Amino acid sequence: MRTQKCHGRVITTVVGCTALVLAVTGTAQAAHRPAPDRQVLPANDGWAAAGTGTTGGAAADAAHVHTVTDWAGFKAALADGGNQPKIIKVKGTIDADGPGCASFEAPGYDFDTYLKTYDPAVWGRDKNLDGEPDDSPEGLRRASQAAQDAYIKANVPANTTIIGIGKDAGFKGASLQIKGVDNVIVRNLSLESPLDCFPQWDPTDTADGNWNSEYDSAVIYGSTHVWMDHDTFTDGAHPDSTLPYYYGRIFEQHDGELDIVKGADYVTASWNVFEDHDKTILIGNSDSASTAAVDRGHLKVTFHHNLFSNLVERAPRVRFGQVDSYNNHFVAGDGYSYSYGIGMESQLVAEHNAFTLPEGAKAGSILKKWKEAPLTADDNYVNGELTDLIAVHNAQVPTEILQSGAGWTPTLRTRVDPARAVPGIVDHCAGAGKLR
Repeated sequence: MRTQKCHGRVITTVVGCTALVLAVTGTAQAAHRPAPDRQVLPANDGWAAAGTGTTGGAAADAAHVHTVTDWAGFKAALADGGNQPKIIKVKGTIDADGPGCASFEAPGYDFDTYLKTYDPAVWGRDKNLDGEPDDSPEGLRRASQAAQDAYIKANVPANTTIIGIGKDAGFKGASLQIKGVDNVIVRNLSLESPLDCFPQWDPTDTADGNWNSEYDSAVIYGSTHVWMDHDTFTDGAHPDSTLPYYYGRIFEQHDGELDIVKGADYVTASWNVFEDHDKTILIGNSDSASTAAVDRGHLKVTFHHNLFSNLVERAPRVRFGQVDSYNNHFVAGDGYSYSYGIGMESQLVAEHNAFTLPEGAKAGSILKKWKEAPLTADDNYVNGELTDLIAVHNAQVPTEILQSGAGWTPTLRTRVDPARAVPGIVDHCAGAGKLR
């Protein structure tokens, strides 16, 4: 039996069993802790604690503390005061795509015409649509997508804390752009994935073609010192299972839940829920030489105490970065492909995690090799059994042999919980509405 504090709670668990008791406590430490909107990332809490640490808008004066209830008010609060420290409290669920898809359509755009024009039986599969003129169906789609882009994206400035109030705060259809800034905190928000109204058909993407969409729930692009904590990322009312098919391919209207790209650095993602999604988290978005020049030596990210539930892949997929992933719980569902994607020059350390796989899913699929890149994977449990993820992968997928040894040892960790206790801790404490 052991006791684990969880943001104002004590969790007593019997390790290896499902018994779990929650008891609210009032410790002296909690009594002296700042209010959640003024809290900063604790020392040593992942890569975002490196160097100057991450304080967000904790130093904001009264004039730069805002409570917002709608999309226009949220954007106005973000713009107020430039990079001065600011705190934005989100009350209730804010709908960022309220006007609906029709409101973004360019004059003359017609989806049925688009489908007829680019039907593979007419257009073929050997040329993409990039050269189509502005007055073509594809050009009108581009213009329509640009209108949606301008509306649903919100640029987050430096020195900002965005925090949900209570248990039901968040955004539907928003794309938070944390781009080229330093020192941002995003906490206690439910983020329902944006639904791209105007995906592009690419007949050359695979032998059968693909619909490609824009918009992640949150993008950390060239930014540093970012803390994502107690957020819930979900497809919500629009999972992929509800999406139609055209040309025999799913009309994909989702991109990622959280992407960390273009030289971003010093990020900690803790106590979040990532659920019901396909391509979930991308760290480094390309193998190209130009991308390598930007990303190499950056993309330092920590994931701890997150719940990854009913995902298909990319939890995360890693290129270049030194990624520390510990004390996370991965719960696989139907359609599961893999959790960790091992990509170009990645240096992943995956330790003290728990995996719950359904009957028929093989432990060897937890890792997916895209490029030769050694990793460290120690003390991980699969369905309650200690499992050498690299060894089982190599045995079950002998055409993709992985090497052990990421070449570095994480030091920026606070408490590390026993891997067998992780499901009981994480499942009860991660996600929006559970911040204490």
